[in-house]
Amino acid sequence: MVSLQPRGARQSLVRLFAEVRRRGRDGRVVSGHHNSNRVAHLRQPLAFLLGAESGNVLAKFRTPLPAVEVVPRIWRRESEILRVVGAHVGEVPYCLADFGAWSLHGYLDGRALAEETPTGPIGSARLMELAEFFARLAGVPEKELPPLPANWPAEGDSLGFLGWLARFAEREVHQSNRLRFGGLFDAVGIPIDAVDRFMGSVSGLTRRPFSVLHTDVHRANVVVVPGPGPEGGHLSVIDWELALYGDPLHDLATHLVRMDYDKTEQSLMTAMWADAMRRAGHADMTVDMDQDLPVYLGFEYVQSVFPDVLRAALALPDRPGEQDLTEAAGRIGRALRRAREPLGLTDRIPDVRDVGVALREWHTRDMAVRADGTEPADGTDRTEGPGSGQELEQEQEQEQKQKQEHGQGREGSEGSAGSGSGRLRRAKLMERTRRGKRLERLERPDRHEDIDAADRADRADRMESTGVGG
Repeated sequence: MVSLQPRGARQSLVRLFAEVRRRGRDGRVVSGHHNSNRVAHLRQPLAFLLGAESGNVLAKFRTPLPAVEVVPRIWRRESEILRVVGAHVGEVPYCLADFGAWSLHGYLDGRALAEETPTGPIGSARLMELAEFFARLAGVPEKELPPLPANWPAEGDSLGFLGWLARFAEREVHQSNRLRFGGLFDAVGIPIDAVDRFMGSVSGLTRRPFSVLHTDVHRANVVVVPGPGPEGGHLSVIDWELALYGDPLHDLATHLVRMDYDKTEQSLMTAMWADAMRRAGHADMTVDMDQDLPVYLGFEYVQSVFPDVLRAALALPDRPGEQDLTEAAGRIGRALRRAREPLGLTDRIPDVRDVGVALREWHTRDMAVRADGTEPADGTDRTEGPGSGQELEQEQEQEQKQKQEHGQGREGSEGSAGSGSGRLRRAKLMERTRRGKRLERLERPDRHEDIDAADRADRADRMESTGVGG
């Protein structure tokens, strides 16, 4: 199928007929955390306009879902990333047409690894294939990627990259959701300075070359495409909208955590990743990985506590039963246990019963606020405008200048979010800015219902599979 983006008059026709097919009643719909995907045949004349072999070709009509923002995105158009990585890493879903608000993608015929092997070992052959995927990804030229955001960490500045991730987790995930969820965060035992506490423990990171990162390679985002081979097919990685550019050890760490490997396969995958990188000519990306990989693993555990709590809470039905609360509390408890060591927690981790009580109390208060309508349930203060955005940008530029004063080699712990009074000042400044940024896009009265409906889909563990994930 031709994967070039249609233009001009053809683009208008493609959009017209694609919109008709997107709103059709045939096919099937699968929703993940980020997108709703209708899988359906193209039909004519859309197939002809796109250069497809026939109208029976399957495609994904991909529409973003409103959701709580818990993951960074530096490139808003997934199609731009697919175009680049598809030329270097092998088979990935290609974008047939990108209309901005939604897009049309090719469909990969296969089964998600999450369906084939939902838990437990996946086997050495699958591990090797994934390791070689990461090695190919490391070879994607930076010059072919879309432009990076302003003030992006300099090439090789691993500590600066980790600091950027930490600032996003603190400002965009923790602080921006504190008004609605702060009481729940506190009740389940998440330290208010969790991110700063972790960054303060980081003594340094070795500088290593950056590469494009997928950042979300887990079982539901890996498709087993039928074909020859000892394993009955080859693997293809889908859902590229969360791609970043930075230290490749971060990609390995998120993969190790989200694949939920046992200790044996986690160690084997780490060794295979390093070997594949060296064989592909990227030995410099493996330097000091024994020291630095545990740092990225620790960060993944720490930052995950916030989205895990948010999703568990938002997935609760309007009238949660004991089973609903127990399941949600179990997910939160697991996240807290995994973050205990990197956070240096010494207090007892709340058990399922305690977390369940906290969830019920939060849910009761949240439902009352939403029913009363006196305060935005999402934590947006509508009395404040955008305000201090320029000050926040100036502060970030100052932090960047400070990091640039470091020499080569292993860097010091300046990636920490700062000292007490500075952290408090920045937290207040960030929260005012964040509220202003969200002011207009949260005006729709049905916003909260949309968010809650989207996140309740997580309760059913709907997998982002067979080319329709994410």
